[in-house]
Amino acid sequence: MTDLEKTKIQIGYIPLLDCIAILWAKQRGFFDELGLEVDLVKETSWASLRDRLAFGVLDVAHCLSAMLPAAALSEDQLGIPLQTNLVLSQNRAFISLSQKLCHQLDISHHDSAEQSAQKVVLAIKNGQTIRLANVFKQSIHHYCLRQWLALADYKTAQQCKLVTLPPPYMVEAMSNHFIDGFCVGEPWNTQGELSGISQIVISSQQIIPDIADKVLAFTQEWATQHPNTLKAITQAIIKAQHELKNMVDFYEVWQLLIEFNIIRFECSESLHVEKYYSIQSIIRNFVKDATTPKINDFYWLIEQMIKWDKISIEPAEITRIAKDCHLIL
Repeated sequence: MTDLEKTKIQIGYIPLLDCIAILWAKQRGFFDELGLEVDLVKETSWASLRDRLAFGVLDVAHCLSAMLPAAALSEDQLGIPLQTNLVLSQNRAFISLSQKLCHQLDISHHDSAEQSAQKVVLAIKNGQTIRLANVFKQSIHHYCLRQWLALADYKTAQQCKLVTLPPPYMVEAMSNHFIDGFCVGEPWNTQGELSGISQIVISSQQIIPDIADKVLAFTQEWATQHPNTLKAITQAIIKAQHELKNMVDFYEVWQLLIEFNIIRFECSESLHVEKYYSIQSIIRNFVKDATTPKINDFYWLIEQMIKWDKISIEPAEITRIAKDCHLIL
């Protein structure tokens, strides 16, 4: 592609299953085809990724959707406007509890979201300390946990103090008895189950609407200065998304996830078969239809900030911020 404003690009990501389209675009040479020299930069936490993106160390990044309205509202303490033009995943998180806690409270995978929430809330009301973790304050994972608890009791959901941990640390933290449950994207729920540490009790899809979870994010300033480069990056990732959606043989993808230390457990067509094919299905269906961000998604995220984070904002301002988060190329 001609007229690229910049060719050497730093793309940040957190080791989660839904960064796979970025990794696959690099692996398949889709960035190279468009004249881009891409370096993939693994970040240890969402906070570090956000800061490095906001201050220009990263050009674009695999990012939590809720970080965008949070930046517009200066809830991230930075106030540097972020935008997106591409959805990387939609509402694909899970709530997992320790197997010990599930046994104590008689929680099974047959329980509805309301039933499991009622058992946890009752234990909390009876004085039991149950520590729940999310990946970041401004995330669908945070709001999913609170909405889940609210199915049983709104006051408990509002008052519950959530621990914030980077996704790769969730299973280890539970193994060390630092937390009793978490809401996170894959593959960490599966790793917890296969390690005998945690149990998936509910999917975020059973609790909250089909909202964008991860997006390709960049600062407004960067997008204004690099429109052609951004189009090329987006084009390469969309090509990877389409290929992954229609893929039959996942061997190379699986090996790539192992290489990038995202898959850290034994799982194959002959071992843990159900989990192996479940992860394939998740990859194929990270984005169901169009990859274009929806303004209504950001509107919903801002409403959750108002509800759970006690932010005061006028309705007209909600609409303006939701629109500003979405860049139309």
